[in-house]
Amino acid sequence: MKFDVKKVKIIVTVPIENSKEIREAICNEGAGIIGNYTYCTIATKCIGTFKPSDKANPYIGKNNKLEFVEEEKLEVRCDVKIVKRVLKRLREVHPYEEPAIDIVPLIDEENF
Repeated sequence: MKFDVKKVKIIVTVPIENSKEIREAICNEGAGIIGNYTYCTIATKCIGTFKPSDKANPYIGKNNKLEFVEEEKLEVRCDVKIVKRVLKRLREVHPYEEPAIDIVPLIDEENF
C-alpha cells in the first residue's frame, strides 16, 4: 500500500506558561486547520525530564542536574506544504534551547 502524505502532526513539549503564545504563533502560520475550523490543537499536561550538560544554556534548571518540569504536550495538525514555516516560527517563540519536536505523518481516511 502506498500513501500520499499531505498532513503531519507536530508534537512539542512546552512550559505551561508559554503554551498560549506558542499555540497562537503556530496557528497564525497556518497549522491547526481541520475542515472549517482553525486553531485546532490538543494539550496534555505531562512531566518532562532533562539533564543539561556543561555546554547547555538551560531556560529551566541547572547544568548537570536532573530536572523534572511540569509541561504541556501541544499537538497540532499541519499541511506538509507549510511545515518548515511553522517549525521556524515555533523555534522563534519556544523558550527552550532545544525544544523536543516530533513530526508524525498522517494518513487520510480515503487511503483505506
